[in-house]
Amino acid sequence: MTVRVMLVDDTDHVRRMLAEMLNLDGFDVVASCAGADAAVEAVVAADPQVVIMDLRMPGTDGLECTRRIKAIRPDQAVILYTAYLDAGIEESARKAGVTLCLAKVAGLPELERELSRLALEVTDAAELA
Repeated sequence: MTVRVMLVDDTDHVRRMLAEMLNLDGFDVVASCAGADAAVEAVVAADPQVVIMDLRMPGTDGLECTRRIKAIRPDQAVILYTAYLDAGIEESARKAGVTLCLAKVAGLPELERELSRLALEVTDAAELA
């Protein structure tokens, strides 16, 4: 099963690097967005199983972007993937509808493991519905 992923990060080289690495490792990056407005516009057409969301972006941050995405796709799995992670951010993320918080220092192997796990959960839930 190929996991469909959408990336949301304001830093070009981070998006490119993540997309390249995920594609090399068998994931299907269906959209890559530099900010919240583009992400909210792209999420329905891209139909990702999991969105990887940065926290700190100019204008609308990752938590507000998650709220906006969840308003139109309530079951959308979102991983907050950020360099800035503490208990307060995790609590705010949970309230915004984030499925899982990961620190960027956890690295790509942890991100890929969680992507696969969440995609499987989404697929299983859809089959049960």
